[in-house]
Amino acid sequence: MADLFWLTKAQIRRIAPYFPLSHGVPRVDNQRVVSGIIYVIRHGLRWRDAIGQYGPHETLYHRFIRWSRLGVFNRTFACLAGQAGEPDRLMINATHLKAYRTAVNLLKKRRCSPPYRKDQRRPELHAPRCLRGKGPTAGPAAHRGRDGAITRARR
Repeated sequence: MADLFWLTKAQIRRIAPYFPLSHGVPRVDNQRVVSGIIYVIRHGLRWRDAIGQYGPHETLYHRFIRWSRLGVFNRTFACLAGQAGEPDRLMINATHLKAYRTAVNLLKKRRCSPPYRKDQRRPELHAPRCLRGKGPTAGPAAHRGRDGAITRARR
């Protein structure tokens, strides 16, 4: 396939010092895996939809998650950006999210009101009214006795 993305050997040599060392079992080819990670992220794919020439999708996913938690990509990007010097052009991204006016009244439309007192002792009243279930305190058949225990009337 001609539309596959592959990092060159020179690019891999440049970022290889930032990769963590392999402990024990030798790793799958870094060029193939990093190229696969970039391909999946660039095209907005699910890991499962990665092309088989990059290797198993589980390998791509696990390497991406592990290296992200270790900060490998952050260090790589920071060092590469620091080596570049002063940029000759700066760009500002003006992307923004627009919340529609109808999104503000979402609770009112679903007839769902937030709890009015947060310091109540009954946890079933802390959920919005539309999400409250029919628990033991619901309905006329249940009532609270003098000692505070919930009892149900027998039928």
